[in-house]
Amino acid sequence: MLSAVMKPLLSPSPSLFRLPPLSSFSSSLSLFFPFHSPHPFTPLRSSRRNYTRRHASLSDHHLSCSVPEKPLRVAVLLSGGVDSSVALRLLHAAGHSCTAFYLKIWFQEGFDNFWNQCPWEDDLKYAKHVCEQVDVPLEVVHLTDEYWERVVSYIIEEYRCGRTPNPDVLCNTRIKFGAFMDAISDMEYDYIASGHYAKVVHPPAGPSVLELSQDMVKDQTYFLSHLSQTQLKRLLFPLGCVKKEEVRKLATEFDLPNKDRKDSQGICFLGKIKFSDFVGRHIGEKEGIILEAETGDFLGNHRGFWFYTIGQRQGLRLPGGPWYVVEKDTKNNVVFVSRDYYSIDKRRRVFRVGSLRWLSGKPLDNVRQLRCKVRHGPGFYSCSFEMEGDVAVVHLEEDDQGLAAGQFAAFYEGTICIGSGVILESWDDQCFPVCEKALQLAAVEDKTKLGKPVKIMTMPVTTSVEAVPGEEKLVTKEMV
Repeated sequence: MLSAVMKPLLSPSPSLFRLPPLSSFSSSLSLFFPFHSPHPFTPLRSSRRNYTRRHASLSDHHLSCSVPEKPLRVAVLLSGGVDSSVALRLLHAAGHSCTAFYLKIWFQEGFDNFWNQCPWEDDLKYAKHVCEQVDVPLEVVHLTDEYWERVVSYIIEEYRCGRTPNPDVLCNTRIKFGAFMDAISDMEYDYIASGHYAKVVHPPAGPSVLELSQDMVKDQTYFLSHLSQTQLKRLLFPLGCVKKEEVRKLATEFDLPNKDRKDSQGICFLGKIKFSDFVGRHIGEKEGIILEAETGDFLGNHRGFWFYTIGQRQGLRLPGGPWYVVEKDTKNNVVFVSRDYYSIDKRRRVFRVGSLRWLSGKPLDNVRQLRCKVRHGPGFYSCSFEMEGDVAVVHLEEDDQGLAAGQFAAFYEGTICIGSGVILESWDDQCFPVCEKALQLAAVEDKTKLGKPVKIMTMPVTTSVEAVPGEEKLVTKEMV
């Protein structure tokens, strides 16, 4: 069922609005020409055999995640980047009838000085040129309001509560394969495809399965781990069977207009806006104090606990470091830090996970011998967990120094991603050990009574002394 924000985009017929000529672009993207084709799908452009003959570098290996066995009607999410562009070309090479969709989620509420740097127009131009090369229609879908309601407002509230949400996971579940999937639900596409580095297996019977991609560094199953089975069974990821370096080579082979374009970084709706500026705009700033967790020493001030996350070491502006954020008192706006972050007596192996979603659609009981990711990247932890009601208590076999409430923990059985949930608590039992003095000072209402910050001494540094081989000298320096 279409949401209210999507209704203006759709006419009574099953078509959206066709992308206008480049010359008609406006800053608001308010002008679109109706697509009056009696059917939203395009006929097959060429057979797979003829296509692969023209591109000798293509092999069955490249097309194995594009379901080349039979012609399909595929809605392809196209961002203007290299990955989604190559995904479109692989699906086209596999003989499928494709329609590309560009999701516009940029918004302009008050950041006027930044939006002259907003790259959405470049993205859209690249997407259009990529589609023109193989005569694939391109549609534009406005999801700005949906993105604000389902993702951005949630992110702001989570930061206000002292947690660290993951916008990429939310964008996949709520927008790309949520609001957009709902918008085209009546258009009879067999699958929705994107340029994600992941692999989906659709067996003849039983649930669809999300597997690791061939590229362990670029693998994005972590960002897809909170999808439902209903969403997963409708997806294709053509890049799940190729590595990033192969994608770049294919982009050159296809002579894509964006073949040399750099990969995008950061959160998609912000562009070049710093996330700290965005958070400050919506939550504001409120001066608070920074206390050393072990001693309670008053070290300095900060502009709001919501600018900091557990494990963060940058932006504290404290001498004598490195310093790490180890805990936050959201009630009193206090940030606790430590230089002894990696100490063996501060184990970080047990945490709780809520809002669990299993890709098979079936809940799991107590499980051992799993693997876990607590962030995007190639690294895994061996783990086990037991259920306490609707919450999983996770035990890692190794310490992790960056567990943050609000982030996602994704679970794997071998190469199969089985689901994920939101980290509720970041530390063993009583969180990071904050001393009683620090807790008492944090609760003081009038922080001016604390006086000036203490002078911070550097940690002892061990250096060798040339005059006496084998002896060592401790060097310290006082810093303010």
